[in-house]
Amino acid sequence: MAHWLVKSEPDVFSWDDLVKTGAKGEPWTGVRNHTAKLNLKAMSLGDTVFFYHSQAGKEIVGICEVVREAYLDPTDAKGQFFCVDLKAVKPLPRPFTLAMAKEDPALAKMSLITSFRLSVQPVTDAEWAHVCGMSG
Repeated sequence: MAHWLVKSEPDVFSWDDLVKTGAKGEPWTGVRNHTAKLNLKAMSLGDTVFFYHSQAGKEIVGICEVVREAYLDPTDAKGQFFCVDLKAVKPLPRPFTLAMAKEDPALAKMSLITSFRLSVQPVTDAEWAHVCGMSG
């Protein structure tokens, strides 16, 4: 099982919006970056995913799960990009902020720090465990 991080602007689609979709989850559409596309294609059923509020908040607020593997993004008229379906699993007891990540030497190589503009990122097992431990 792999770990990932996805970003969303909370005023466009928030953690609470994902929670409202229930067990069926939500297609993670609209990704138009080729590196992020490759990350979506690498996701497997059951992979765990940090949900990050970008712009406002700049914090990891919850954990979701891949419930459908990559398929063509129905919002892409050219048929070049993919999406996965995600469902909410649980909120983090305490949000983990970008500022916290930047101050933490254990996360210096995390994509959230090194590739901060990338909307779909891999998270190592060590990074996953560290963030989960720090956020309760």
